[in-house]
Amino acid sequence: MTADADGDLAALVTEVHRQLRSRRATLASAESLTGGLVAGALTDVAGSSQTFRGGVVSYATDLKASLLGVDAALLRRRGAVHPEVAAAMARGVRERLGATYGVATTGVAGPDPQDGRPPGEVHVALAGPEAGRFGVAVASLALAGDRAAVRAETVRRALLLVADTLGKTEL
Repeated sequence: MTADADGDLAALVTEVHRQLRSRRATLASAESLTGGLVAGALTDVAGSSQTFRGGVVSYATDLKASLLGVDAALLRRRGAVHPEVAAAMARGVRERLGATYGVATTGVAGPDPQDGRPPGEVHVALAGPEAGRFGVAVASLALAGDRAAVRAETVRRALLLVADTLGKTEL
């Protein structure tokens, strides 16, 4: 990442925390291909403990079921890289960590395909309160670049999903 990209990410993270604070809301992360990078970005900002509850890195498929409550039958049927899995991960981390919102990432960083899915196939999701105006928002992406670029762009897109969704949501 360049210094400009780092600055843009810091501004995005700051905006996510601002939106969460304005709603007196919290966020938790469930990560697969990003391996904790979303949580790392969220905690790079001073004061993040007011709005970030924590994260779960569920890199192995079985951990998506055991730690996040993703239906094992869904994982067998669809595999770990699927929009429904991203949605279930977001719901699961939200519930298990007691957060207002849960954000999740799953996908293939590369360089090799995984379970028939090509490198760069990524799904990010955001789960929110059932009483709100949305349940789960999911974005399916086809990202280009090497492993580091796919992971970095996944972090950015996950945080954009949070910022954009919170910006449009009235609770």
